Amino acid sequence: MRISINQNHCGSDKASGRQGRRGFLRRATAGLAVGSLGLATLGTIGRPLPVRAQGAFAERLVTLDDAVTQILSIARTAEQLAVTFYSNGIANADALGLSGDDLAYLKAALVEEQIHQQFFAANGGQSLAETFSFPKGAQTFSDLKTFIQTQQELEGVFDSAFLAAIKEFAAMGRPDLAQVAGQIACIEAEHRALGRVIGGLRPADNWAFTPVLIASVADAPQVVQDAGYLSPTDGNSYRYHEVSTEDAGVEQRVPFVASSGVGRG
Repeated sequence: MRISINQNHCGSDKASGRQGRRGFLRRATAGLAVGSLGLATLGTIGRPLPVRAQGAFAERLVTLDDAVTQILSIARTAEQLAVTFYSNGIANADALGLSGDDLAYLKAALVEEQIHQQFFAANGGQSLAETFSFPKGAQTFSDLKTFIQTQQELEGVFDSAFLAAIKEFAAMGRPDLAQVAGQIACIEAEHRALGRVIGGLRPADNWAFTPVLIASVADAPQVVQDAGYLSPTDGNSYRYHEVSTEDAGVEQRVPFVASSGVGRG
């Protein structure tokens, strides 16, 4: 069967500052062990989550009237950031020295991120930002080492956010969405490993357990904002544009789940 989502179903230490958040992302890249992090208060189920971001992003987020829509909107916006990152990387493939299999990996990742964005948009996720920045600005797309470091940061945070979403959706009584979040987390982990292949990092599969580095999905916007991805300025402003999802090599384009009768005669 294929999952059909009903979008109307509802079921930091500030003193650390920007350097602390950037260190947080570096730890995500390095894969340091972390302790258990708590789930968002169960009393918020069905109601908006506490907003942990500032500026226009947060202003849009607080207008959303339920926790499911907030998570879907954060996820949609994260996918738009991913599409923006990969599309600019591909557009600057020559400068980055990317070709052959390495470039094919990125093109497939771009298509997959766009498909994810379309899923979240179709199921009620709102766009909270469409213009992004990168911590190293234009250097991100002219220096391969910087490009891969950025990719590892982003995919590490995306993985953490989707893993947090699994737990939160389950607590909200939305196992359907929890399962989809898990399906997407698997793909983001593939992107991370392939990025390590492109960057010559060994081993590519260097994590036994993917660390959950944020307590809840609501933490993700502040992490991304403080790391430098939501502060576009002249010379460091990259707008999201939807891309074609045509790629013969990309399969499993919808969240497919086998029926309970699979394997029966």
